[in-house]
Amino acid sequence: MQKLPIILLLLIVLSCYQTQRNCKDFKTGNFYSEVTIKGVLYKSTFTRTNKTQVEYYEGKTDSSRVRWINDCEVIFKTIHPKNMAEEKDIHLKILTTTDSSYTYEYSYVGETKKQKGVAYKMD
Repeated sequence: MQKLPIILLLLIVLSCYQTQRNCKDFKTGNFYSEVTIKGVLYKSTFTRTNKTQVEYYEGKTDSSRVRWINDCEVIFKTIHPKNMAEEKDIHLKILTTTDSSYTYEYSYVGETKKQKGVAYKMD
């Protein structure tokens, strides 16, 4: 019976914890990103303005239009898609933030399978 008050106190403390999300700090700037897919680490850099995002990955450049749904969710639309996959819009949601990075999940719009990554602000 003495364990019950301890468990209740622990649940109360944990339920009060709120994840930090200062998403506005990451709407524009220069970033470095890491995503692990099937055990492989993918790294890229990108520059985001209010209207576009230009990403650099393994010598390739991708440009997308940026449309913010709210402060923490954005839709990317590839400007010059080269194939059918690139024609699909990408939905990205910022899950948590620190002073210099954010953790996010993303997927093609309408798909349930999501990937997670971390982006670090470089400026």
